[in-house]
Amino acid sequence: MSVEIRKVASKRDLRKFIRFPYQLYKGNPNWVPALEGDEFRTFSPKTNGAYDYCESEQYLAYKDGKIVGRVAAIINKLANESWKTNVVRFGWLDFIDDVEVLKALIDAVIVWGKARGCDTIKGPWGFTDMDKEGLLVEGFDILSPFTCLYNYPYYDTLLKEIGFEKDVDWTQKIVEITEEEPPMYQYADMIEKRFGIHVAHPKNVQELSDKYGLSIFHMYNNTFAPLFQFTPLNDRQIKSYLQTYVPILDPRYVAVCLNDKDEPVGFTFCVPSLSKAVKKSGGKLFPFGFLRIFHALKHNDMLESLLIGVMPEYQGMGAHILMFKYIHDNARKAGIRKMFMNPQLEENMKVQTLFDQFQQKTVIRRRAYSKKID
Repeated sequence: MSVEIRKVASKRDLRKFIRFPYQLYKGNPNWVPALEGDEFRTFSPKTNGAYDYCESEQYLAYKDGKIVGRVAAIINKLANESWKTNVVRFGWLDFIDDVEVLKALIDAVIVWGKARGCDTIKGPWGFTDMDKEGLLVEGFDILSPFTCLYNYPYYDTLLKEIGFEKDVDWTQKIVEITEEEPPMYQYADMIEKRFGIHVAHPKNVQELSDKYGLSIFHMYNNTFAPLFQFTPLNDRQIKSYLQTYVPILDPRYVAVCLNDKDEPVGFTFCVPSLSKAVKKSGGKLFPFGFLRIFHALKHNDMLESLLIGVMPEYQGMGAHILMFKYIHDNARKAGIRKMFMNPQLEENMKVQTLFDQFQQKTVIRRRAYSKKID
């Protein structure tokens, strides 16, 4: 039977769109679901500030009356203007091992994008870099970080079969938190004295948010601006992310570097891994998801690194050394033994070499793909 594509046109359809991966990955020990409430907020113009400059449609694929795939089509107008491109993005791509299903989903995105002047399709991307992006191409046997995509190996094979090529890769490392400190930490005192920078020591996460929350995301916009296809966050998005992340942040694992005027010039934030808790709760906060997540935040042996950035004028001064030392010391005291790094662009050598003095291993590779629209 042929594949039928239906546009998501109601909240009921959206729920099916969000829940399809639960069916596709049932029994897979390494897939971690997204939090269901977060997914609903992502696809709501009322709660997702990215809709201020993005358009999106979502599609479901049916075969023999059953859902067999899903995809989101996204046009980020701000990114297209900034990078002088006419790109339609695909994201939230999931499908059974059937090239006809994949082709039907991608064709739906292409038709929608072409009608809006797009000449290239790229993905998997989200609305912005804060969304999950990058297809998994290595590391299928590892429990997925809760902030990242997981998919089956056949995704890569079938995307290539229908004409997609590699656009860019990211890698992810696991870094050991050891009793032995990296040699660079010996320069911490000298860095503070020479450059007048230091790490903030907030009493609690609310103080951290009140003092530096907005500044951190404004720094994020500045430090990530040169990176591939980056789009700055607007104030509506920043406020939403603060509401999302502040409840799960621990000031021991958030380092904000300040200059001699106490102005933020760098940031690193990590959270204890929530993958096992979110997976066990099936992506739901009720009735027991909150309790499992709270327990994981307090009792864990692994951190996940979410973001790191240093203002351009302070890069090369060692701000990252001060921030790494602060988190390393706190993590070691708390019994943390490993840190799962966030996806890092393969070509971004400044970041790729930051952890050379640690015991580390690259365990995951992710890929974005590109294809010209005929």
